[in-house]
This record gives sequence, structure tokens and C-alpha cells, in this order.
Amino acid sequence: MDNNDKQGAEELLRHVFGYDSFRPLQHAVVRSVLEGKDNFVLMPTGGGKSLCYQIPAMIRPGVGIVVSPLISLMQDQVQALLSNGVAAAFYNSSLTSKEAHQVLTSLLHEQLDLLYIAPERLMTPWFLEHLKKLQISLFAIDEAHCVSQWGPDFRPEYLQLGQLKQLFPNVPMLALTATADKQTRLDIPAKLNLEQPDCHLGSFNRHNIQYTVLEKHQPFKQLLRFITRRTAEAGIVYCLTRNRVEEVAEKLDKEGVKALPYHAGLSTQVRQKTQEMFQKDDIDVVVATIAFGMGIDKPNVRFVAHYDLPKNIESYYQETGRAGRDGLPSESLLLYGLADVAVARGIITQNRNEDQKRIEMHKLNMMTQFVEALSCRRRVLLNYFEEDLDQDCQNCDICLKPPETYDATEDARKALSCVYRVGQRYGVSYVIDVLRGAESKRIKDLGHERLSVYAIGRHLNQEQWHSIFRQLVHRGLLEQDVANYSILKLKERARPVLTGQEKLYLAKFRASQTEALTKKNKVILPQSHSPDDLLFEELRKLRKSLAQAANVAPFIIFSDSTLRQMAAQKPRNRSEFLQLSGVGEKKLEIYGSTFIEAIAAFENLKRSLDETQEIRF
Repeated sequence: MDNNDKQGAEELLRHVFGYDSFRPLQHAVVRSVLEGKDNFVLMPTGGGKSLCYQIPAMIRPGVGIVVSPLISLMQDQVQALLSNGVAAAFYNSSLTSKEAHQVLTSLLHEQLDLLYIAPERLMTPWFLEHLKKLQISLFAIDEAHCVSQWGPDFRPEYLQLGQLKQLFPNVPMLALTATADKQTRLDIPAKLNLEQPDCHLGSFNRHNIQYTVLEKHQPFKQLLRFITRRTAEAGIVYCLTRNRVEEVAEKLDKEGVKALPYHAGLSTQVRQKTQEMFQKDDIDVVVATIAFGMGIDKPNVRFVAHYDLPKNIESYYQETGRAGRDGLPSESLLLYGLADVAVARGIITQNRNEDQKRIEMHKLNMMTQFVEALSCRRRVLLNYFEEDLDQDCQNCDICLKPPETYDATEDARKALSCVYRVGQRYGVSYVIDVLRGAESKRIKDLGHERLSVYAIGRHLNQEQWHSIFRQLVHRGLLEQDVANYSILKLKERARPVLTGQEKLYLAKFRASQTEALTKKNKVILPQSHSPDDLLFEELRKLRKSLAQAANVAPFIIFSDSTLRQMAAQKPRNRSEFLQLSGVGEKKLEIYGSTFIEAIAAFENLKRSLDETQEIRF
């Protein structure tokens, strides 16, 4: 990237999008794309992936083609770009024939910086022939995990995108996703035929989200208590079945919560209306199957609740990531029961593809281990994505209400030694059988009853050993090879424990989880109404009225984060207003005066009330 491109990227960031500087990973991606290289970008939800391709598309000659799986995502992204003065459009089935013709005309006349399109529409021979006549600045494949059978949301239509590199060999391509385990990360560049891509792996740690997992006990009452502490806050409740979605939505509505159901059994018109009402803050809660929310761009979702157990950690992580995209404190609640696991297993066993069934069953087992974990939730999540956390997060139910711990060094050494002695070739259940001295035919056939580790773990039962192995995996001493039947392998961090150089303290197994103490909850939004909070609420009302007039979602105008900055800094003029994060020149021009005047009026009213109180006193 030459100096002109670098300066141009920084100017666009400041003047169009209203941000002072790139995040480190964003800067590296933008620079690489401007140099014409392919890129694989793994960045958490809310991490700023969109800017990684939007700004290069505005600088490089031609139009940037963005592949997106959902109509709602395209609409949100394009509305946000248009509000910032960027020439963008989407091309999908929601358009009338007249609107579609207008988009194509703008595309063919090279009037667009970005075009959003679904993969199946992009890969039609007719559309590809039109693209060959144009200058393409880049291809951005959003939700790129959809291309991988290892990913949580494999979509066969995404496989066609591998042809793009042959058809447009000189056009840089970005593959972007917010969730991908090791196998998926390896699979995505291969399936898309990326050429020696620069790989950018961001942290999976969403510091602002608090994770809570509760064993089901009167689940609707648990959910209702959780939601009613968050009056008028936006949230999503995920359920496993359509019937459960309808039931929970109806019950919430009867309890005075503004909630609507969303699932694939509803008509397209009903689903679109529900999503639109949620985006525009006309309802607070959507109760949904996983059909809802993929790629949703609403930044002020304050909580996500799972009424049933998700089938894999990737889906759970991605769905919880729809909370707090604006960086403000948010919460995740997961309710689970043994019946949830049985239902999920039943769904998986219906898959006729044995390899896919094996992968999905492993992922379900990992999800089960997460909910049964006795160590920091965030550590477990991050470890799954091969990211280490040096210390407990102090922002999950386990950290807020810790289980009892003990010196587990000897038990851990026995477990690790057994993994080593059986050749690092077997899964957890078999290793535990060896430790506990099971007299199985398989153990005798393999001769493992003659090992020194055979039966050295009889002092613990199977559940206790499973708990220890889960914690050893979560702590990064062991790994489970999902591509190889989930066999256990030692990691380098196991060495000091095995050699007696380091002690290891683990959580004692407890038969059932209990509710975390809500009074210790660190992320509940302030209940007191300081002057800043009152001003924030006034600014939210103003934003809502402006959004209704423009027929857009309120966050398209300004995010909650930007409004909170306004309430704290109280800009008095255009220059101060432009310094707010998320305020570019286009939004200053359209909304600056209105919000500055509203802030001034609020401050004047506050002063008048203060003076009146002083006189009365």
C-alpha cells in the first residue's frame, strides 16, 4: 500500500465512517487488500470486519462484490453505507423488477462502490458474463464458514464460489467469518482456492459479554426473571423447535414483554415484518429458531438467551455474539437439561452422511462439556478456538460463584500419563476405562491391561474423571482431534505438570449447577438515573423519531455507543460533534444540528430546574 492509499484509507475512515483510527487487525487487512492480495479474516462479531473490505472497495478502481447469505444482512449493510454517503446497493429477490433493473443499470454504468449479492445469484452464467465486462475491485465472501463442511452452517451453494479465482484470477478475494475452529480455518481457503492468502486471526474474547449457564428448573420462570431485569432492552431468545418458539413467545407476551416469534414455518412476509419491527425497536424480544439472526447488524442487542442447548459451540458463540456488538455490557444466558442433549442427538442421527454425523456428534459432545464445565466459561470457549486466556475472566457464572477447588496434580498426572501410555490414539471414554481398570475385551485385545497406568484411577468414578479430562482440555494441557475421531493428544503445556514442576488446581466435580448470584452480576446496566442517563434516554427518543421519519432502523442513524458519548461529552458545536466516534461528515451534515440543539435544550432545562430548586430551598 503506497502512501496515497494509506492516506486515503485513513481519510475515509475518519470523514465517512467517523472513526479516528483503525484497529490493528483492520489496518493489516486493508493494507493487504490494497496490495492486491487474498485474505482470510477471522474476527469476532462486532470486531469491524465490514470496514476491512468496504474501505479497500472505495479506494481500488471498480466495484466491490460482497457475497452475503441473507437478505436482511444485505439490507442492513447497504442502509448503513448509504447513510454515510457511500454508493452501495444489493441485488436479491426482495427487489421489484424495476428496482432490480435500476441496480443493474447502476452496476453496468460503474456507479457503485459496493454491490451485495447472494452466492446462488452471483454464480449464474448470465450474471458472471456481465461481471467480466466490468472492473472488479475485490470479492468479499462474508460468513465464509458456510463453505466448509466442518463449519456450523454449511451451505452447498457456497461451494460454487471456488470458481471465482479461475474466472477472475487477478481480483483479490477476502474470506471473512466470526466463528471457525481449527478444521474450518484450514478448509475455507482451500475451498475458495485462495492464493497464498494473508491470514488474520482476531481474538475470540468478547470482554463485554457475561456468560451464564443454568440447569433447567422451571425454565420459563428462569427466562422471565432474566428478561424482566432488562426492561425495554433488546434481546433474542433461541429455541430448538418451532413449537417451542411459539409457546415461549406467547407466554412472554402474556407477561407484558413485547415479543414475537420467528421461524422458518412462518411466511416470508411475517418474518420480514418481525425482523423489521425488531430492527426499529418496535418490539424488544424476538423468540426464534436458529433461522433468525445470522449476520444481523443490530448493535444494541443487550442479551441473548438460549432456552435449549445449541448443537455446537460455534453456533452458540456466533449467536451470543449478536449481543453487544456496540461494545457495551451485554449478557448471555443458556438453559440446559439432559433432555436437550437427547433431542439434539436425535436430530444428528437422522443425517445419512456418516462423516458429517461423526463431526456433528463430536461438536455436540464439546457443547455438552461446555455446559458441564467447572472452570471459567470464557476459558473454555476460547480454548475451543485454540486461544488461551491467562487468567479467569471474572465475568461468568463460574467466576462469580466459583466451585470448590483442590490440588489435582496427582490426578492430572495419572490422566496425562495414561493418554501418553496408550499412544495418544484413543478418546476420553477409553482412556478412563484404562485408568479405572475396566475388564473389557478391547483393553485385553490391545494389551493395555499390562500398562503401568492400568487401574491407577479406581479411586474416582467415571463422572469425576470426565470432569478432570474436560478441565485438562479447557486448560490447554490436552486436545481432542476432531478430524481423527476425537482422540486425545498431549500439548506442550502438559509437560511441567507431568514432570512435577508445576502444581495444578482443578474444580471439584459437583453433580448439578445452581444459579449464579445475580447480585454479583457485573454487567447489568445502570439502574440509577444520573443526568447523563436521562440525556441518553432523550437522545434515544429523538433518534427513534428521526428513524421513523426516514423509515430506517434507529441504529442506522447512530449507535447506542455514539449516543452515550453524546450524553457524556455534550458537544456544543459542529466541530465537537464531529469528534464523536461514529460521526462522519455525512451524518454531521444531516443530523448534527438536530442533536446539538437537543443537547443544549436538555442542559438549559436542567439548569432551570436546578435554579428553581435552589430558590425553593
